[in-house]
Amino acid sequence: QVQVAESGGGLVQAGGSLRLSCTASGRTFSDTGMGWFRQSPGKEREGVACISNRAYTKNYANAVKGRFTISRDNAKNTVYLQMNSLKPEDTATYYCAARSNGVCSDRLSPDEYGYWGQGTQVTVSS
Repeated sequence: QVQVAESGGGLVQAGGSLRLSCTASGRTFSDTGMGWFRQSPGKEREGVACISNRAYTKNYANAVKGRFTISRDNAKNTVYLQMNSLKPEDTATYYCAARSNGVCSDRLSPDEYGYWGQGTQVTVSS
């Protein structure tokens, strides 16, 4: 059973920064592609960023390019999402997800991921 858990959300002012962390267990982490997604009330879950198992490939949603950075530490079974220059429209519940292979697809589709965390709230005030 693969378990995924996020941490690091919170309340921040516009222009500020937050770093989210996510650990995954139950599967060889260095074989696992990881992704970050977010969902706001009344909206569909959308892809934010993904990273391949060895970090050779990273993809970002257009809305976060240049502001967010995804990275991973396979020795710690952890993936990170560094979020800078935050905007009120970044307010959402952020989910970390793992997939059953090492790929990071530019589709950033939730359908590609089978294992999900519970989510962590990020609120950006104006």
